[in-house]
Amino acid sequence: MDIGTAILIIGFAALVAAFLLLVIGVVYSELTNSEIPRGVANSGKLHMVHGLFVGIAIAGRILHRLNICHQVSFIRWFVACFLTRLNPVPAGLRVKNLKFSDVPVRLYEPTTVREGLRRGLVYFHGGGWVLGHIDSVDEVCRHIAKESDTTVLSVGYRLAPEHRYPAQLDDCETALCHFLSVAEAEFSVDSDRVAVGGDGTGANLAAALCQRLARTEIGHLPFPCAQVLIYPALQMADFNLPSYQQNHAVPILFRGRMAFYFLQYLSGDTSLCQDLLEGIHVPTELKPRYKEWLSPSNLSPEFLVRAYSEHPTAQYNAEVYHAIKAGLEHEVSPLLAEDAVLRKTPPSFILTCEYDVLRDDGILYRKRLLELGKDVTWRHVSDGSHGMINFFNQGWLTISSAAQVVESVVDYMNTL
Repeated sequence: MDIGTAILIIGFAALVAAFLLLVIGVVYSELTNSEIPRGVANSGKLHMVHGLFVGIAIAGRILHRLNICHQVSFIRWFVACFLTRLNPVPAGLRVKNLKFSDVPVRLYEPTTVREGLRRGLVYFHGGGWVLGHIDSVDEVCRHIAKESDTTVLSVGYRLAPEHRYPAQLDDCETALCHFLSVAEAEFSVDSDRVAVGGDGTGANLAAALCQRLARTEIGHLPFPCAQVLIYPALQMADFNLPSYQQNHAVPILFRGRMAFYFLQYLSGDTSLCQDLLEGIHVPTELKPRYKEWLSPSNLSPEFLVRAYSEHPTAQYNAEVYHAIKAGLEHEVSPLLAEDAVLRKTPPSFILTCEYDVLRDDGILYRKRLLELGKDVTWRHVSDGSHGMINFFNQGWLTISSAAQVVESVVDYMNTL
């Protein structure tokens, strides 16, 4: 080996070492900023998973700045290759990958003999409208389908930043309407017993879709018989609710990250994150109405026990509002819909987690629905945190409370 080659090898090794040290250093810094309360299930594993995700994000950011690949593309690739476990299809279940009007879907059909038509569930995965995939909820959909004898359709809608709102919601509507139109003829599913559901931002899409259909009325097609909302993201008017304050640094969804995801969904202008967190995007004339729906006084005292303080009223900025105003409409913030729209929504299953910034979104939505006389089933996971469902039956990544979440959905589906 000549001297020039040796220098190149040493230089490359030094570059790799520097890269790794940089990633490790930033990961350590991020980990010290996280706060995992004692009551969280599998706290040690959650800490480890958080560190892994932070490392992936930082490595992707560096690769992006080096013009090697986009940060989001790297995160998606890494998660798909190393953190998503696809097991063999179990007996009693048939799984098909299809396309409904160019929207990728995966169908889970129980093969057990049944008299009459089955119920159905159209499911939208979470991931901040940026991440997630049909594969990421594969185990969840399999379990729901098999254990509740339900035909489940998982939808692979388009993602941000490549596609902005309303592309994701449009894809979900396309997949649902196609399924409803052929449910009985092609899949032996009762179209009058098809629910929609999802987790996180997937639950946002489910709730928003029900409201869109309630407003537009889908004519000859049946309306969804229920909405299944697992720790839903339902509003971007107030990022200072008690759950946002109490769980601001609980992995895997920090308070600031939720604002980031909303902005990616809407426009991609993430420079407005701090403006959203401060609340300067809400017009003065809308604040009384939002306060009525979002006031902490609407929460039970048990949810105000941990650290929480009333956030001072922010000075309204019209420029910021006009940049994000679509986000305060019901198709992005279903919790902010008018009563007339909510009255038309189907019965609801809402699941919330104590250590989740989105906890109060679900609880406040439940309160609004109940006050309007709607049928709501609520489950609260006292040791749960956001994103648990993605760690259901995932080998060493499995989080124990995830089974509680999935089983509660199975129980609800059995009532439809």
